[in-house]
Amino acid sequence: MVSVINTVDTSHEDMIHDAQMDYYGTRLATCSSDRSVKIFDVRNGGQILIADLRGHEGPVWQVAWAHPMYGNILASCSYDRKVIIWKEENGTWEKTHEHTGHDSSVNSVCWAPHDYGLILACGSSDGAISLLTYTGEGQWEVKKINNAHTIGCNAVSWAPAVVPGNLIDQPSGQKPNYIKKFASGGCDNLIKLWKEEEDGQWKEEQKLEAHSDWVRDVAWAPSIGLPTSTIASCSQDGRVFIWTCDDASGNTWSPKLLHKFNDVVWHVSWSITANILAVSGGDNKVTLWKESVDGQWVCISDVNKGQGSVSTSVTEGQQNEQ
Repeated sequence: MVSVINTVDTSHEDMIHDAQMDYYGTRLATCSSDRSVKIFDVRNGGQILIADLRGHEGPVWQVAWAHPMYGNILASCSYDRKVIIWKEENGTWEKTHEHTGHDSSVNSVCWAPHDYGLILACGSSDGAISLLTYTGEGQWEVKKINNAHTIGCNAVSWAPAVVPGNLIDQPSGQKPNYIKKFASGGCDNLIKLWKEEEDGQWKEEQKLEAHSDWVRDVAWAPSIGLPTSTIASCSQDGRVFIWTCDDASGNTWSPKLLHKFNDVVWHVSWSITANILAVSGGDNKVTLWKESVDGQWVCISDVNKGQGSVSTSVTEGQQNEQ
């Protein structure tokens, strides 16, 4: 059974596009078409506005928290072609860096696993993906993957810094060989997997094809080191796919249709243990899905828009398996 714990009145003056909890679950960042980013303290069911960040000149599509080992850092991206990195210093939030290297709307930002340092991937409607790496002294190095997706990139999501299968195979005392990878989704209906080569250049490793319209979001599932890697994707075509890869080389990915919705699906998001997937779509609903013992994905909840009421409809997943 799922219940709505808390509702936050953000006082945004237009549509909210994203809402992200920080690492500890004590703060909530939101962003909106009203061009602002807001940060709330949501401890103990409260909602205290900590910061109202103004710096974007268009709708703000997405926000992303960096790992707290680097301090309190938040990235935001906007239709205004900018990525802004905000940092809290002595209780005050300030703009610490502005990236203006894109020619069109920046639609998605995602921080790499903290093991790699401070690295931010940014996907844009200009078709490029840029990677910003903090090099110290307030400096950011930029690498750009041009023409990553023709017509535009809508989403980026990093692979966990866990070697698949290392829970079982890892020789003790040996440092795992991390290979940086991330997934992207675009207006070419494709999901692409990118891998950093030894020379530091980024190379397309894989194309995943199943969607028949723009891919709106991709989410690489967290991992504890089991052999299988998992990615969720959703699209304008109303479908959500779960992609799995069982081979160590990472070459063979197979899609399974989670569900076909009647409207665009905007976002997919994994629980921290990667066993529950949250899906939000154009029907103004958030649904939670879980894989059953026989490998079928079933809907375990149905949180209706603004109601706080929940119906537990496990059958929903089985009706539209085809």
